[in-house]
Amino acid sequence: MRRNSEVQLYYVPKPTRDYPNMSTRLPTITQKQVAAFLKPRPRDSHKGRFGAVTVVGGAGGMVGAPLLAARAALKLGAGCVHVGLLADNAPVVDLMQPELMLHSAQEALRALPHPNSHPAGEGENHIIAIGCGMGTSLAAQKILCGALKLEAPLVLDADALNLLARHSDLRDDLRARRAPSIITPHPGEAARLLGCGTADVQAARAGSARQLAEKLRCSVVLKGAGSLCVTRAGKMYLNQTGNPGMSAPGMGDVLAGMIAAFIAQGLDADRAMLLAVYLHGAAGDALAEKGVGTGMTATEVTEWGRWLLNQWA
Repeated sequence: MRRNSEVQLYYVPKPTRDYPNMSTRLPTITQKQVAAFLKPRPRDSHKGRFGAVTVVGGAGGMVGAPLLAARAALKLGAGCVHVGLLADNAPVVDLMQPELMLHSAQEALRALPHPNSHPAGEGENHIIAIGCGMGTSLAAQKILCGALKLEAPLVLDADALNLLARHSDLRDDLRARRAPSIITPHPGEAARLLGCGTADVQAARAGSARQLAEKLRCSVVLKGAGSLCVTRAGKMYLNQTGNPGMSAPGMGDVLAGMIAAFIAQGLDADRAMLLAVYLHGAAGDALAEKGVGTGMTATEVTEWGRWLLNQWA
């Protein structure tokens, strides 16, 4: 690996206070828009048609994070889902979801493309979602460095973003990628990437999201109340689904898994991002309508997301 640098990345310009009026300036993601991305499955379908997702993360004490992401990827339609775990004492099977295939993080990345996936050229896709519960150790840094060099779409969340913020060589690798990359920071992670304060990001959310997309050459989901999605071409959308009940552990992990699942099934990365962000919030809203305003869990959001997706399709 190249020598690391701990310098800050970018400075956010003086806040413009644009967030309160954002809905009047940006196109809003709609159910009609994202439902149009969905296509019926052929009668002769098999799992090889719907891609392979590899979720990488899960350092000691944080194995649940990648499992939540992987379960979401599976239940939102990915053909097969692998999980690469960093923890020394990692489980070898997910007893709640035995359909998942568990490996060490190193084995999971070395095995790409996985041999039990459909042969390339017949509709399959290999997607990596990395960062959920991964930690920021040297081992995690090396794994992220390797993942950034793979010719596969990447969804980068959580500690993958913290590592990017700390190491300029990793940011260089992200900018140099040809395959699609999507980052999904919450305001604190966005602030670390931009070298500013969280309050600065919140005061100028649109400018912060756009700056991340331009400087890191990737698609962006800036999460929060009114999540912002910036496509690879620089177009920005506002999402208005979701509610305060979703302020709970694991919600971001589930979103990362959803995005990866939709890319695996053949959507381009930006459409997958828009569909997942809207559906994720809509699933939370469905729970809230059932009276679950407090105590909502990420697992429940996955289940409702699957139900809604099938209604729309």
